[in-house]
Amino acid sequence: MKSKENRKPEPGLSAIFEKEYHGKKLGLLAGIVASVITLLLSIPFVKWIYIINPDSLFQSIGVKEDVIGKLMSSYNLYDMLSFVKYTKQGNIGLFTMILLILAVASVYFNIIFVIRVFMKKKESKGNLHLYFTAKSAMIFNIALSVVAIVYMPFANKKIGTDAIFISPIVYVVLILSIIAYAAVKIVEKTEREIYKEHGFLYELRKNWVLFAMLVPAAVYLLINNYLPMIGVYYAFTSFNFRDGLWGSPYVGMKNFEYLLKADLFKLTKNTVLYNFVFIALGNILQIVFAIFVSQAGVKWFKKTSQTLMFMPYFVSFVILKVLVYNLFEYDSGVVNTMVAAMGGQKIDFYNTPHYWPILITVFYIWKNIGYGMVVYLATIVGISDEYYDAAKVDGASLVQQIRYITLPLIKPTFIILFLFSLGSIMKGQFELFYQMVGTNGVLYNATDIFDTYVYRITTTQPLSIGIGTAAGLYQSLFGFVLIMVTNFIVKRKNSDYALF
Repeated sequence: MKSKENRKPEPGLSAIFEKEYHGKKLGLLAGIVASVITLLLSIPFVKWIYIINPDSLFQSIGVKEDVIGKLMSSYNLYDMLSFVKYTKQGNIGLFTMILLILAVASVYFNIIFVIRVFMKKKESKGNLHLYFTAKSAMIFNIALSVVAIVYMPFANKKIGTDAIFISPIVYVVLILSIIAYAAVKIVEKTEREIYKEHGFLYELRKNWVLFAMLVPAAVYLLINNYLPMIGVYYAFTSFNFRDGLWGSPYVGMKNFEYLLKADLFKLTKNTVLYNFVFIALGNILQIVFAIFVSQAGVKWFKKTSQTLMFMPYFVSFVILKVLVYNLFEYDSGVVNTMVAAMGGQKIDFYNTPHYWPILITVFYIWKNIGYGMVVYLATIVGISDEYYDAAKVDGASLVQQIRYITLPLIKPTFIILFLFSLGSIMKGQFELFYQMVGTNGVLYNATDIFDTYVYRITTTQPLSIGIGTAAGLYQSLFGFVLIMVTNFIVKRKNSDYALF
């Protein structure tokens, strides 16, 4: 009788999916096949949704004759929103948009997976990252298919007639993705054992106390950050309070067209330029002052400097507004009083736009320099004294110590803070601009940013919530693309400095 150690494993799914063909395991090939087929079935020429019983549909929703000619008998994943637009069925608009978002996400992850397979990039832990990408692609494929299947009865119920039919290719994508996910999961298990990498469930069982501590933060983010994202649908509607979010007429990209024809370029330019100066100049000055304070030899001077530079951070923007007004008011402002006393001509700051980019930048730096300085100062304090002692032995001057020790060692902190700041480069300092400029239309050309524009348009035009939401969505997408591109560039240079 053979011992248990010498007994060969019985053939099964694991053995089948572990077999290699052209250097790739069958389980991984199953994922590739599912991704390629899903991508082919997701191109705009392939129809996922069909309109049956059109006469019953037109009668049920009361479509006008001039609209009937614009409707199609079948739709792909990307033009179904046009059906919502022409039929004015806003109650299925959100569901349709979710379907579109899942379709885009599915295509994105499948493309990334296929590219990574053929890149043949060597990794320290085998193909574990590749398997994770494959599972992510399959999960989005499954989610897309399930939502498409559920979409059919939901839309028919809201419309009031059986008019929408889902193509059988949806079930093909669903079945292939489930099989591929299971296959990838099987081959991944073997490599996890080789590299001693445990899955999420294992980590959850082992460190459940730590995960439990994350629950309040996760619930907070869910309620305050993710659930409100449903309101993004406002950007595609002509919102009115009578019909609400779901019943308001769907207008497609008209809100974005309004922004484009209005002040989109000016708002983008102002917001990006202001924030770029805030980020670049702010970080440079914060580093300079952090180094200055760290090199101060007298203890009371160091503490006093930190306190004085940090105090403006706690000054409210309302007080800042009063301060700015009393400094630059034409008749009795401090600056104009001094100018007049010296025989000069008073400056009408509140009717001269070109002064305000400088003034806003100066007061922003003044208010925030202390907070950022503390972050860099903490990094500098954490640098081991051994580096400086060795440099002094070698005869390095103070400037050389700063150049070759301090600056290189705070570089990772600077890059991470810079990347985080880029994510909000389209989110202007609303309180700063609104309190300093207010509703002075003379200064808008030089000081108007997206946040003040959205506030103004939504308060002066109650039915323009859709336009305001469209502007906010544009801000978020701009920041997302910018931080993804920047992080990619940083990762190519040095992956240790990248956010992810």
